[in-house]
Amino acid sequence: MNAIVVVDQMWAIGREGKLLFNLPADMERFKSLTIGGTIIMGRRSLNSFVERKPLPERRNIVVTRNADLVPPDVEVVPDTEAAVDAVAHDDPDKVWVIGGGSVYAALLSRCRRVYLTRVETVAEGEPDTYFPDLDHLPGWEVESTSEPMTENGLTFRFVQYINRNLDAKS
Repeated sequence: MNAIVVVDQMWAIGREGKLLFNLPADMERFKSLTIGGTIIMGRRSLNSFVERKPLPERRNIVVTRNADLVPPDVEVVPDTEAAVDAVAHDDPDKVWVIGGGSVYAALLSRCRRVYLTRVETVAEGEPDTYFPDLDHLPGWEVESTSEPMTENGLTFRFVQYINRNLDAKS
């Protein structure tokens, strides 16, 4: 499986259940990578979507202990281990962890790659959710980095990390 995320320079990803940045190029990349695949998220991530509806053209798996709080057209699993079991027969290159912070933290070690959008600024306000700093985690290496792009007054790059820890387990 893979993870996909947008971070600021301090690895912040959200505040009060919302993304920190509006980057249409990042949203297009997210869509092109995840369409036709499976996305795994927490309930609060689902609630951050427009109208709190699952994303179309993807299998949506939501990790929550309260199935009553999610729409009926998503798969609900009680924990991240159950999410891993639910995707056991899926193509791992088409399984995407998309948030939030606790789901990323629980599943990051099982991810082969992280497709990261690094915004070259510190988010305004007080972010309350962070992604693990891959630059300081053993086994994670930058595989590729795009040229800088600018949208909505923000400069960012697409950075792809690979988990070399999984190579050692093979």
